[in-house]
Amino acid sequence: MDAESRMMSSGQVRIGDRESTTIRRLLIAVFVFGVVGTGAELILLEHTDDIWQWTPIILLGVSVPLAGSLWFISAKWLMRSFQCIMVLFVVNGALGLYQHYQGNLEFELEMYPSISGFELVWEALKGATPSLAPGTMVLLGMLGLIYTFRHPTVTDTHLGQTSGG
Repeated sequence: MDAESRMMSSGQVRIGDRESTTIRRLLIAVFVFGVVGTGAELILLEHTDDIWQWTPIILLGVSVPLAGSLWFISAKWLMRSFQCIMVLFVVNGALGLYQHYQGNLEFELEMYPSISGFELVWEALKGATPSLAPGTMVLLGMLGLIYTFRHPTVTDTHLGQTSGG
């Protein structure tokens, strides 16, 4: 039984190369659009007080030329580099969620020492620092990782198995 027959018998749908390329190009275009918008927003908000605030700006800045290169070049090292940056996006976003929430929590406790429980959580979530805004980095990282999922550059396109290296 050949690879295509195995794919069909296991219930997997094989997307044509042209459709797959179109979907990937749309994903990378949406990714770049999101990165440019998020980067502009962070600059406009002057999100530059310390290294923690610069980290998402740096990651966003590095990702644009990398993503642009993926539009034209299909090299394994480039795809792996992009995947690493996308993992850093997710980690950075998660850390940002924690830092934004923690900052709001400390502020609320300073302003209202007797506050606790759900009320404290609620006030911290809607505090001056947007608690959920760093989730954008997580979403962009996930979008980038979806772009790379089973990409022909890093997988055996017939069997869907990761190639070595």
